Amino acid sequence: MTGTHLDLRTTLQHIVDTATALAGARYGALALLHGEDRHVTDLFTCGMSDEDRRVAGPLLDGRTGVLGALVDDAQAVRVDDLTAGPHHRELPRGQLPMRSFLGAPVRVHTEVLGSLCVTAEEPGRFTDAEPALLRLLASQAAAAIGGTHLYETARQREHWIEGAAAVTRALLGGAGPEDALTIVAERARLLAGAAAGVILQPTPGGGMEIVAASTLDDPAGLVGTTIEPGSPVLVQLLGGEEVFIEDSATDERMTTPVRTRFGPSMMLPLQSGGRLIGTLALPRKRGGAPYTATDRLLASQFASQAALALVMADAQHYREQLAVYEDRDRIARDLHDLVVQRLFATEMMLESTRRKDLAGDEQTAELLAKAVDELDSTIQEVRTAIFALQQPPAEAPTTFRGRVMRETGGAAAVLGFQPSVQFTGPVDALVTEPVDGELLDVLRGALAAAHRRSGVSAVEVEVDATARLPDGRAAVRLVVADDGHAEDGTRSPTVIWQAPL
Repeated sequence: MTGTHLDLRTTLQHIVDTATALAGARYGALALLHGEDRHVTDLFTCGMSDEDRRVAGPLLDGRTGVLGALVDDAQAVRVDDLTAGPHHRELPRGQLPMRSFLGAPVRVHTEVLGSLCVTAEEPGRFTDAEPALLRLLASQAAAAIGGTHLYETARQREHWIEGAAAVTRALLGGAGPEDALTIVAERARLLAGAAAGVILQPTPGGGMEIVAASTLDDPAGLVGTTIEPGSPVLVQLLGGEEVFIEDSATDERMTTPVRTRFGPSMMLPLQSGGRLIGTLALPRKRGGAPYTATDRLLASQFASQAALALVMADAQHYREQLAVYEDRDRIARDLHDLVVQRLFATEMMLESTRRKDLAGDEQTAELLAKAVDELDSTIQEVRTAIFALQQPPAEAPTTFRGRVMRETGGAAAVLGFQPSVQFTGPVDALVTEPVDGELLDVLRGALAAAHRRSGVSAVEVEVDATARLPDGRAAVRLVVADDGHAEDGTRSPTVIWQAPL
């Protein structure tokens, strides 16, 4: 059995050469066909130059003509004179002398994988012996192709199973809801060889929105894209159906503006126990190889396992949150019942002592009054802490983009407005430790400085992961600018920081 793609190509080329030599033919060709439209995906020839292959294109078309007839004929097809039959229009004009034709289908069971054919320049060149020879060689080609397909399918299935297990481990390892969806999209994109992996979820308005994406480039152009209600594909997606598309750019069911960037695509439901979590879409680039039946089956199984893992991760997350809530509630009760009550009692005792016994000692009375004020402030701070403990804990972002947004969001509470943030390049993939920590420290300081300046009503933050240092090295650049003024009345300086990646 052929074990690798390179071994298969060598074997098929050897079969073509052998068929051409044993049949005494001028030219030989083995065309591999794909799908119902029978288009040629690969071509092995003997006796033909690149220009000859181009000229012979119409004759080697698997959808029509002599080669197309092999798909429907289980035996070899022999034509003594191509110029005298219905196929003379397919013959190359004046450059390739072809009269006699002999071809046999390359079949595995009922599936046609390709066609093996030879031609000669004189009519009636092939006798009754050559068709049996060609059928034998075609069966050897089918065995080689079938063996390789089985081997590759087994390896492909193994990779998808390993990928599903890795996703389950990552999700149950404590990933947050948004990170969990990104993990599924990223792993599925790599396994499918897709240009992008995206997760769509239903919107309150009846549409679907891309909420997580994984691409080789910055996914910002995909996240937030919405399929509006009324789109032909939306009924299928919301109904939990699988959708397979040959070309996203031209399929009438696709309506999003990003569709022009992609070709073949799979859109698979993420559902478990009758609950639709969303849709996993795996588009390939324009002109990319179409998905095979095996690709579709394995991706569908992955989507089902990923959906179950997402449900389990959600349940685990809720259990952990409940434990945190219970612990915080217990701490809040202890603070209120023990600490606050004791502080309040001590404050009352000091206040009583100050009024009764030490009215004549102004210095002591002043110290006691200060102690009472400090206790009162402490009580207020403890009560504030109790209130904070009673609030739901915020999710701590794990992506670099999320941490930048958390810093600017926290600054918004102090500044009184939300700073604008712009990302350039795949920041989550490129900005890693320790650069990410240094950048966040600089950002935090710049936002604090903006708060201290007068007249600040807007702050712009830009993180560029495609920057270059003067020596040409890749770098990340942070720019923080505001519209305030420095202490001397001049315009606020713009903070620019960069570091190599």
